[in-house]
Amino acid sequence: VQLQASGGGLVQAGGSLRLFCAASGRTFSDSAMGWFRQAPGKEREFVAAINWSGSRSYYADSVKGRFTISRDNAVNTVSLQMNSLKPEDTAVYYCAGSVIATLTTTPEKYNYWGQGTQVTVSS
Repeated sequence: VQLQASGGGLVQAGGSLRLFCAASGRTFSDSAMGWFRQAPGKEREFVAAINWSGSRSYYADSVKGRFTISRDNAVNTVSLQMNSLKPEDTAVYYCAGSVIATLTTTPEKYNYWGQGTQVTVSS
């Protein structure tokens, strides 16, 4: 499976962005999907995850209530709606898929990764 992330950009604090991740391959609908981010000088951190059907999701405390993950298996996409953005949300955002876990925050349990998309939030 190949993943292509898009939708990043520059936004002012308090603004919104929607990230998209388009997948190719037959295992997308069987995969849990997640978003991670990595800021300069920091380790990659978990942001949000969703199970294969979209019935369950999980968020990092830092984004809970502001970000929403969703998926559309009919068109092999997963999205991350980001509202009330803060400067500390600035990072490269990555989408990832897991065929071995139903819903996980652990990067090592994700089998395939997309390239990152930059999100910059100005104060």
